[in-house]
Amino acid sequence: MNIYIIKEETIMAYVITDSCVSCGSCEGECPVGAISAGDGKYEIAADTCIDCGTCAGACPTGAIEQG
Repeated sequence: MNIYIIKEETIMAYVITDSCVSCGSCEGECPVGAISAGDGKYEIAADTCIDCGTCAGACPTGAIEQG
């Protein structure tokens, strides 16, 4: 009998691109607190994000796109 382990990979519906100017608008709008300041730009926590898209609508530079 063979046993296989399948690694589940989280695929993000939204990603923050290099157009991010670190204004913080997205962080304040995220209903589940999935966005935080990262290294040079904000980051979305894949394990917390519910893919609602609120962050994309709040971004003034359009830096959050569907991945």
